[in-house]
Amino acid sequence: MTDRLVITLAQLNQVVGDIAGNARAMLAARERARAAKADMIVFPEMQLIGYPPEDLVLKPALIERAAIELEQMALETADGGPAMLVGSVFVRDGNLHNGIALLTEGKVAQVRFKHELPNYGTFDEVRLFQPGPLPEPIVFKGVMIGLPICEDIWHPDVCRHLADFGAELLLCINGSPYEIDKDTLRIDGVAKRRAVDNGLPLAYLNRVGGQDELVFDGASFVVNGDGSLAVQMTDWEEAEVTTFWTRTATGWRCDKGEIEPLADHPEDIYCAMVMALRDYVDRNRFPGVVLGLSGGIDSAICAAIAADALGPERVWAVMLPSRFTSQLSLDLATDCARMIGCKYETIPINPAVMAFDEMLSGTFADAEVDITEENVQSRIRGVTLMAISNKFGPMLLTTGNKSEMSVGYATIYGDMAGGYNPLKDAYKMTVFAISEWRNRHKPKIGLGPDGPVMPEGIITRPPSAELRPDQKDEDSLPPYKVLDGILLGLVEHEKSVDQLAAEGFDRDTVVRIERLLNLAEYKRRQAPPGVKLGTRNFGRDRRYPITHSFRSA
Repeated sequence: MTDRLVITLAQLNQVVGDIAGNARAMLAARERARAAKADMIVFPEMQLIGYPPEDLVLKPALIERAAIELEQMALETADGGPAMLVGSVFVRDGNLHNGIALLTEGKVAQVRFKHELPNYGTFDEVRLFQPGPLPEPIVFKGVMIGLPICEDIWHPDVCRHLADFGAELLLCINGSPYEIDKDTLRIDGVAKRRAVDNGLPLAYLNRVGGQDELVFDGASFVVNGDGSLAVQMTDWEEAEVTTFWTRTATGWRCDKGEIEPLADHPEDIYCAMVMALRDYVDRNRFPGVVLGLSGGIDSAICAAIAADALGPERVWAVMLPSRFTSQLSLDLATDCARMIGCKYETIPINPAVMAFDEMLSGTFADAEVDITEENVQSRIRGVTLMAISNKFGPMLLTTGNKSEMSVGYATIYGDMAGGYNPLKDAYKMTVFAISEWRNRHKPKIGLGPDGPVMPEGIITRPPSAELRPDQKDEDSLPPYKVLDGILLGLVEHEKSVDQLAAEGFDRDTVVRIERLLNLAEYKRRQAPPGVKLGTRNFGRDRRYPITHSFRSA
């Protein structure tokens, strides 16, 4: 029995399905842990196959390959170096489990399964896995170690069971996606409570990186049994920290280590967008991105996010002016591209607009000009940008924000055409906030310019689609501050018209916005993916039928 443990926490990125690549990264981290004289190195949830794997885990070939790779990794521990705690998938008695394995002395020594399977919001583990039994501690160097997995610590039963069966410390591996203010909830609302309730220190190890519409912020930490924070790892970056644990008269305790500052708001939102886009573009092997740069705030901040994610040299911005595009928009877009340092060109769409006008002149002869002609302009821009994407390979970014997508102020097959949308879960007021922040700061993970990324005039000018003369968004929508307040109530909190009216919003306005929200569901089903930021993003969290007749008023 030992009275001292040295444990390396490896906060790593991972690639879903790249079993061999993930294994190589873990073994490389193990070598670094060996240099730090660690007894053990711990990796995040499902680090071997990547999280969330979704229906990939239904492929027998993946399960078989993961099992073989795990055995090969275990053989590496025969050298007497650090043991490894590795998250993966396991089949027992014909059932598929999310679990963790202790690799030591050349073999897979012990395995424990996740007991609490999340089945809400972005999670649907119940349809993929069977819950394991309430786990008992593993024994390592004579120390009883509890291994709750992610959701296991959000409920009291698992940690209480582990403590009752003699656990002396808890190592919790996680695949916990970023949400606004979630780091505070993890530490104060969950981990400290479990540690204090059971009198046991708890290490919380989270993965980092983007996976489709999810992004993981890392921000791993250790709390002692008295609730004090012993170690705080950085967020938004891979990191490895070697921690030192000592048996005391009152139980095990982690020595005080580094307390890294976490990104404040709204830097955390901006970093989430940058990391999610970077991993999406790189892992899908695009050479870069292309986007329309209109002189408005949405496209400007998307260009900045892309430059910070990929480097300005991999960003191609295109101004697509029509006869309604103002000189101010042209000037602001030019200045914005120059400040970011990305490739920039102008392609006027008037020839295509005139061709469509002529082509449709007979069919439209007896019809008034209306929103149809506005949408044709947007679709021409979409076709043009997709042509560039097809010809040269960059992925097309769309730039619509969540406020617009909520009420359908986007053109299907037009400005909705593309492969990814960084602003999909960002309301308009969030767009203003991150734009103002980025003009004063550079994110720690950013590859873009050090200074401002857009002219101040882009932030202060009234938003407009410029699809007809003197058009402003507020001609047909309430001010964005009001609109976003209504949408937060309807989308994030599922409030009724009566509830929002009681809170002071104009009832007729709320009724109209609720109607638009429902009507636009079919559009959102055809929107590209984008990073989840809040508690109810469209698609993974909020799954409404397209066809339904319920209204709350």
